[in-house]
Amino acid sequence: MNWEFGGYAFLYGPALILLPILWYFIYRIRKQRLKKSGIYLPTLSIVHAPKSLKTRIMPLLPWLRYIALSLFIIAIARPVSVTKEEIVKGQGIDIGIVIDLSSSMLAKDFSPNRLEATKQLAREFVSKRVNDRIAIVTFAGEAFTQCPLTTDSRVVDQVLQGLQPGVLEDGTAIGMGLAAGVNRLRDSTVKSKIIILLTDGVNNAGYIEPLTAAKLAADMGIKVYVIGVGTQGQALAPISRTNDGQYIYGYTPVEIDEALMTQIAATTNGQYFRATDKDSLKRIYDQINNMEKSHIEKTVNKRNYDLFLRFVLAGILCLMIEIILRNTWLRTPIMVE
Repeated sequence: MNWEFGGYAFLYGPALILLPILWYFIYRIRKQRLKKSGIYLPTLSIVHAPKSLKTRIMPLLPWLRYIALSLFIIAIARPVSVTKEEIVKGQGIDIGIVIDLSSSMLAKDFSPNRLEATKQLAREFVSKRVNDRIAIVTFAGEAFTQCPLTTDSRVVDQVLQGLQPGVLEDGTAIGMGLAAGVNRLRDSTVKSKIIILLTDGVNNAGYIEPLTAAKLAADMGIKVYVIGVGTQGQALAPISRTNDGQYIYGYTPVEIDEALMTQIAATTNGQYFRATDKDSLKRIYDQINNMEKSHIEKTVNKRNYDLFLRFVLAGILCLMIEIILRNTWLRTPIMVE
């Protein structure tokens, strides 16, 4: 629920600002008058006596008048309470993001490395898919589901942010990763299902062949977009590890089985992309985002409730309270000579 103003609120806003200024000048004038007048008392004991409740409330009485005036100004601006109801029709897309977590993903041909660039751009991609369900699957020498299908983009973002190599047995089991992604989307009932498979190497582990997993995806109506990550030539990448688990880097050839990647994409009516740097990877994510649009229709019903009378009645109530108190309990006695 939101507030809007049906009148010329920009004209009444300055009036509300001028009220405290007006009160200030009235206060200064009254203070000057009190300074000029004097009362002669035989003793000061009355002055130093504790203040009663009436004397404490008396200075606050004019504020009721200022509040009433403010409420009248707001009422003239015609405040309206707006309630919007959204009716969503259609279905989103179920997306499985399958990410290679082998040690070679720490290669520094991307800034700061392939994995961190992948995580950052995947998080940006997820943030744009507000109507879709997304699952996260990782693989190295084996595959693991990090996050099942969910519409909670915050959970997906946290999972992507926490991905690190070394948790799974090292290797590149592309078939295992793709099969795990297919398994995540197997029970989906939506019309459009896609997998984004991201890897930087050659299939060298696992007991499921990549093309077998691709055929499973095709049979279930899942389209696979494959992204090969790695520069041309050589890259500074981990070549071994020390006894305490630290990676030792050296220049190694970048080997991506592009023929296999292209075949996987073609089997599922998908597409193969090659990302040689962070900028090209970003363009690929943007291209996939544009190609796979969610068919969502939103109908917005807008209802307005006029609040004019509420502010007028509240202002009248403040004035009535001020008048009643001033002429009864807080009435100032009139001195007659």
